[in-house]
Amino acid sequence: MPPAFRADQVGSLLRPEKLLDARALHQRAQLDRDGLTRAEDEAILQVLEMQRQVGMDVFTDGEYRRTEFRSVFADAVGGMVEIAPAEQADPPLGGVNPVKLIGDKVERLRRLTAHESGFLNQHAEAPIKITLPSVSQIVSSFYRRGVGETAYPDTAALYPDIIAILRQEIEDLVTEGVSYIQIDAPRYTYFVDERWRQRFRDQGEDPDLIIDKWIDADNASISGIKLQGTTLAMHLCRGNNRGAWFGEGDYSPIAEKIFNGINIDRFLLEFDSDRSGGFEPLRYVPRDKTVVLGLITTKTGPPEEIDELLRRIEQASHYFPMENLSISPQCGFATFFEGNPLSWQQQRRKLELVVETARRAWG
Repeated sequence: MPPAFRADQVGSLLRPEKLLDARALHQRAQLDRDGLTRAEDEAILQVLEMQRQVGMDVFTDGEYRRTEFRSVFADAVGGMVEIAPAEQADPPLGGVNPVKLIGDKVERLRRLTAHESGFLNQHAEAPIKITLPSVSQIVSSFYRRGVGETAYPDTAALYPDIIAILRQEIEDLVTEGVSYIQIDAPRYTYFVDERWRQRFRDQGEDPDLIIDKWIDADNASISGIKLQGTTLAMHLCRGNNRGAWFGEGDYSPIAEKIFNGINIDRFLLEFDSDRSGGFEPLRYVPRDKTVVLGLITTKTGPPEEIDELLRRIEQASHYFPMENLSISPQCGFATFFEGNPLSWQQQRRKLELVVETARRAWG
């Protein structure tokens, strides 16, 4: 059966100025929570209409209710503590550290995404996608020795609680009838870059053992869930903070383990530049899965040429069946609320290219 979503997208979209202004007012206590929610609702309705006009196969809310892609977790659980800017040392290349860390036992205070999925289900009138950070991403981002050790002496002690929270959220989304759940797991791609592998070795850690541990944890959050028709995907990129990146190299160092080890339907992979390497690692992907080729960059504005996109899809089909391929941008347009250095019209043209290329490649 062919993939349901040939013209895919990763999730985040540029925030309109009016929403950015509303969030700034809210942070200064000059706009209450209800006022910010109204601004979010209005912006989401506008971006849904844009996706409808473009012809996307699956709609998102642009992650407009988040400050960044991980905040959907930090905002919904207890046990998080604020950290001062001075403590946010040594960020990853091209990335940022979160402003909250796990400081006590974590517990779900509310659904992570009900405020997103409920509004989308009511207004999208199309299949919708909800994104969630992976277990590996949450633990790597929010746990730091010296902050959370009283509650969790190490990450092994933390995994079960994070797994339980994410697993319950995924089950709830499936029950709601959400068409598409995407797990964002960019931490795996640290290990396509030899600089990062060496950095972990210098800290006395074996990169391959870390990958094994992360695969086990991520699988525990998704395996055995009755999806009832919901598509379950994982997105792997190399960083996307306002157009920056944290790693480079093709997927070969992690391909066999990741593609065969993680129990999902669909991989969204980054292939927008030479930094991502070639398509050869796709030969490791099982033939019952879908690969979404992230060929269109969200890091710069000029549009790609459709004939070149079609040529690259044909190249990828040498390593993975054409009928199991789809296309998307390489990442979101605003992983962090400030967004990447593109205009609204450039973003729209990129999404139009996704749709136009998909229709020409697969009909």
